[in-house]
Amino acid sequence: MLILNDSISKIKGIGPKKLALLSKLNIFSIKDLLFYYPNTYQNRRNMQKLDQVKHMEKATIIARVCGKPKIIRTRKRMKILKIPIEDGTKRGYVTFFNSVFLKNVFRENESYYFYGNVNNIGGYIEITHPEYCSVKSDSLENFCRIQPIYGLTKGLTQKEMSNYIDYILFKSPVKTYEYLPSKVINNNKMCDIEYAIKNIHFPSSPRALKVAKYRLVFEELFFLQIGLIMIKKKYFNSNNGIKFKVTSKFENLVESLPFDLTKAQRGTLNDIIEDMTTAKEMNRLIQGDVGSGKTIIALLAMYLAYLNGYQSTLMAPTEILAEQHFKSFEKLLGPLGVRIGVLSRSVKNKEDIISNIKDGKIDMIIGTHALIQDKIEFKNLGLVVTDEQHRFGVRQRSFLKKKGLTTDVLVMSATPIPRTLSLILYGDLDISIIDELPPGRKHIKTYHVTKDKTTKLYEFIKGEFRKGRQGYIVCPLVEESEKIDAKSAVELYDELKNTVFKSWNLELIHGKMKADEKETIMKRFQAGEIDLLISTSVIEVGINVPNSTIMVIMNAERFGLAQLHQLRGRVGRGEFQSYCFLISEAKNKVALERMKTMESTNNGFIIAEKDLELRGPGDFFGTKQHGLPELKIADLFKHRDILKKAQKDAFDILKNYKILSDEEKKLLKNKVGQLFGDLFREFSI
Repeated sequence: MLILNDSISKIKGIGPKKLALLSKLNIFSIKDLLFYYPNTYQNRRNMQKLDQVKHMEKATIIARVCGKPKIIRTRKRMKILKIPIEDGTKRGYVTFFNSVFLKNVFRENESYYFYGNVNNIGGYIEITHPEYCSVKSDSLENFCRIQPIYGLTKGLTQKEMSNYIDYILFKSPVKTYEYLPSKVINNNKMCDIEYAIKNIHFPSSPRALKVAKYRLVFEELFFLQIGLIMIKKKYFNSNNGIKFKVTSKFENLVESLPFDLTKAQRGTLNDIIEDMTTAKEMNRLIQGDVGSGKTIIALLAMYLAYLNGYQSTLMAPTEILAEQHFKSFEKLLGPLGVRIGVLSRSVKNKEDIISNIKDGKIDMIIGTHALIQDKIEFKNLGLVVTDEQHRFGVRQRSFLKKKGLTTDVLVMSATPIPRTLSLILYGDLDISIIDELPPGRKHIKTYHVTKDKTTKLYEFIKGEFRKGRQGYIVCPLVEESEKIDAKSAVELYDELKNTVFKSWNLELIHGKMKADEKETIMKRFQAGEIDLLISTSVIEVGINVPNSTIMVIMNAERFGLAQLHQLRGRVGRGEFQSYCFLISEAKNKVALERMKTMESTNNGFIIAEKDLELRGPGDFFGTKQHGLPELKIADLFKHRDILKKAQKDAFDILKNYKILSDEEKKLLKNKVGQLFGDLFREFSI
């Protein structure tokens, strides 16, 4: 008998060559194969007569070979094999291309099952390159079923994949474990795991497939939520956290800000104050669109920690962004006596800064990934803030938090996430949303433009330059490519600097440049020394130049909606009207839908929902970099209702954990440990 952790080499028919091919699909063990679910299915059980079949649709028929095979040779040296068939209602042909050897497979006057594409032109029935099986075959039962269709790699066939899985399900059955607690199964009236696995691969009926899929989708989302709740419980549900106090100095700073906080900002600030003034450790995400004012909220939270005698830190994904935060913090908090430092790769006096952090001579430290180095020690860290949360994962967040004893955590994201997806990626966080822009901010006017309008567009850009404004042109490639028909940054820069914009200051920036070189260019751009920056998507995050009003995105169809929105967010950050131009000749439906969405709204949350709908779940938000398990069957857009149920049941089970049997507790822990790996080595429920 096989066990789940056995190598797939123990399966009949899998030798070294097939082993190598299956490894490309990340299938190494029996378990990997068992949980490699089909992408779709072919229902071959609905038999049709030749006078019923419809043109350009797939059909299953049973027909008798009623004549000798014919071989037709075309001018292009193709050989077409035509086998005459009839079923009592009509006559037709089964057609194969360049497969003459099959003429000896089919016997005259014998009947066969055929499944394939039907052509019905002028009453002439033809089934092209069908799958087939003799009515006398031992494998007839397997042929006439709801057939699974798997995602494969070249060299593997659907038949081979089905045979491998059939072997471990029916010929050498492998023991599966029921990880879901019986209470969850009974409350949701779900099938058991054995039934689900058998019917997800080889459904006995459409109803059985539906029942199996519901069970497996629910289980996947349930255990993901269990894991995230456990992270939160382990790191953030302690009642021994810091109980900060709000003082008059804090209230004075809020009232003396040079601008009024929006209603959404005030609501988020109140959430943070409520968290920080209780003994429970804070673990909160601020979601807000580009320019919605998240940073000032983080600054106020860090000032509250300072007033209570604690250090705080803010981690940003780029040096440029860290430097920007440092300057804005210095401007507001420096006069109040707050000692602020910045730490990144290029900072020269690193050792002094590290020493001052340890000795408590720096109250607030702003930096990049450099902050999570082992040698960075704090005297009394009370609050950790991470900016652009999608660039950091669960592990990095926890590494930084561990620099203190009972540290509060605040994370910020300018990448809007569908609310349903937030439940998955940030199930370990409480969420506050800033869904309005500060007064005076103008919506960015966005236009889909074809290449024949670029001359007119360039004239418009020059008009903005004459007003003293600046702009970006973003290309999908760094250098020209023979394989991809898209404009490269280097190519466009060389073209424009000596022609259209020869009277203006142009500069080129892309990811292949050295970090110091990129930093220098960005500082010059921020200082207004560069009019037009030709770039790749390297400028997607962390660039704040209020004077920039023009964003042009070349070959916009090559970017996802979320990325287009992020790039557009580099402009519209000041008082001036800003514009975004999407250059694209694409005619496919998805690309056109993206352009239409960008033109119609500036709301990042609407865009995120549309992106999830168009792109599907996949690795929508890089779950791998978050340290979270990959979803194999759940579709976050289609299964939103199941997700809500799974989350509710996950909370209920952990709340009533003591009533589970010892076996259920053991299996629950094992399952979460398998999914989350080393992130859970030190965890207990």
